[in-house]
Order: sequence, then C-alpha cells, then structure tokens
Amino acid sequence: MGTQENEQTGVTGRRMLLGAAVLGAGGAVLGLSGTARAGEARHGGGGLRSLPKPTIIGHRGASGYRPEHTLAAYQLALDMGADIVEAGDLVPTKDGHLVCRHEPEIGGTTDVADHPEFAGRKKTKLLDGVSTTGWFTEDFTLAELKTLRAIERIPANRPHNTLYNGRWEIPTFEEVLKWQDEQTRRRGKQVWIYPELKHPTYFRKLGLGLEERVAKVLHKHGKDRRNSPVILQSFEPTSIQRLNKLVDNPLVVLLSAANDRPWDFVETGDPRTVADLVKPSGLREIASYAQGIGPTLDLIIPKDAKGNLTTPTTLVADAHKVGLVLHPWTLRNENPFLPANFRKGTGADAYGDVFGAYKAYFATGIDGVFTDQPDTGVLAREDFVNG
Repeated sequence: MGTQENEQTGVTGRRMLLGAAVLGAGGAVLGLSGTARAGEARHGGGGLRSLPKPTIIGHRGASGYRPEHTLAAYQLALDMGADIVEAGDLVPTKDGHLVCRHEPEIGGTTDVADHPEFAGRKKTKLLDGVSTTGWFTEDFTLAELKTLRAIERIPANRPHNTLYNGRWEIPTFEEVLKWQDEQTRRRGKQVWIYPELKHPTYFRKLGLGLEERVAKVLHKHGKDRRNSPVILQSFEPTSIQRLNKLVDNPLVVLLSAANDRPWDFVETGDPRTVADLVKPSGLREIASYAQGIGPTLDLIIPKDAKGNLTTPTTLVADAHKVGLVLHPWTLRNENPFLPANFRKGTGADAYGDVFGAYKAYFATGIDGVFTDQPDTGVLAREDFVNG
C-alpha cells in the first residue's frame, strides 16, 4: 500500500463492494439455474456481487468427506458446487512459510505421532491462554512438514474419512493460490478462497507475524486488490485492522461465543467481549475497517438449555444496517453438531434433519454459511430459493 489516501480509497471501495452484496439478502432473491444470483442480476456481475446468495462456503474444503485442509478436500468442495472454499487456516513454519492447518498443533490432523524422528518435538505450550500439548508447525521447517500426511480430525463423527488417512500432504498457501488459478482456468469461472489467519497475536510474539507474510504472498500473486477473489478472516479484530493497511482484499471479523474475548483484546487489556462487538456500536466500528463478520450460528439463533433453537437475534438486521455481510459458521450434517430439535437418533456419525436447520438459518437473511458438506448446502439453498 502507498499513501494514506490510497489506503482510504481502498477501504471505501471494499465497503461499497461488499455493501452492495448485502442488498436483498433478507428479502426476495432471484432463482437463476436453481441459485440466487441476486447481486449479478441487479448489478451486472463482478466480484462478490456475482456470487450466489446465500453463499455456500466449503469449510476447510469438503471436510465432511475428506481430511480437512488438503487439496483433495478443496477440490471436492468445488466439485460439489461450493461458491467459495475456505482454503487455508494459515499458520507459519519455523522457516517462515505459510501452511494450511486448522491449528498450529498438528497431532490431531497429521500422522506426526507415527514419525519417530519427530518424537522429541512434542511439547506443551500456552496457546492463547490454553495449555496445549502436541506438535506445532512453528517447530518444523517446511521440508519437514512435507514428510507428514493428513489424517481425519474427528474420526468418531466421520469414520469413513479415515479411509483417506495418510494420502495427502500439507499444502502451502502458495500452492493453494496456484491451485486456485489452475481451477479457475479449468472450470472457466473464477474460483474464490477464504483463508483465515490463525492466532496472529501468538505468532507475532514468536517473531512470525502473519499479516505481513500473507500480504507479501498475495502481492506476489497479484491477489491483494479490492476485487481479488480472496477474502481474509480472523478472530482477532486488530489483525484485520492490520491487514486493512496492507491489502485491499475483502476482510471479515470472526466472532465466537458472546461471552468470549478475542485473544488480542485479552493481551492488550481491552475489556470488551463478543457481546459488545455485536452491539450496533461495535458493528459500526467493525464496518470502519472490515466488510463482513463471521459469527457463530448461536449469535444468529440462540439455543435454549436443551439445545433447541429459539428466537433469532437482531444481529443480521443490525449488521446489514452498517453494510456488513454475514457468513456464520458452521453447518454440519452429523447429529452432534446440529440443534437438538434437528437431530435424528443418537449416532455420533448419523445425519440429522440438516435441511430443516439450513431453512431456519437461511430464513434469518444471512448472506451465506460455512458448511462441511457443500453438496448439502447447495441443495438446501435450491430448496430455500425456489420455495
């Protein structure tokens, strides 16, 4: 980025881009070929406005069917019709490369425990205030991580995914960007990705700042612009503020449970919780540097003591009033992840009435949703849009 004037121009442009995508999100939408291309129909296409609404986002790829954050999971998400792929929870290696893992601790998502040469790397660390034992990406070079293979993270819920354990390696962010270009050429339409910066305060204290590394890679590939098909997200608002000065990409603040405090707030002594951020004043502040929010589904429709859905909050309307889009997370087909009133039976790997859950959440006017099963999400959207 250049002068402050240029930065402000980029901010304004990004807000207009995503703000336009909000129009009609809570009202009537148009069904084009079974999807709701409201933005394209009204504004002539281009950028986020050309994405179907509600947007179906493949959470860590098609992680309901393949080990998450592998090129295979990303590929399958596209094949199943996802509009955007969350290709990359970004964490750094010891030698400064960005790789795609759900967390820096990789004992649960790779076969590192089966590698005796890395037994001595197992450590206990304080990760955002939580004592965590395992193997951490920042203790491995990229070359070392490339000797590992991905495994299913939640085998109790997805035993069939264990069939693919050990098949695919850990992708780098650079590899994902090249894959994105390849898929865009092959499919004849723009492929979108939605990387997340993981634990940025933690890594900055280790001398492995994420924002600058992400910005550098995006600039190298010409994907740091206002209309670039790369949306960046983080649970730490100050990380998004930092990115806002480095790139022109659409930016999204992730929001967890109402009583949680973002870890950067904890570190800086900011007393606010997520409950404060979802108030109108908090949303106006977010809208000054970001274009969207990614709230947990419970912030859209809370659950009662039995786990059943109750009455929707005003978050969707409040966010739309200040021009923010909402991409909540995460819808999954399996019983344990669904509201109690949409579960069927007690099987940990059994599917519940997920179509009923989608309908309830779509009815609130959300702009899209993260899902582990993109094919289910696409069908649920068709049901919703076409009545």
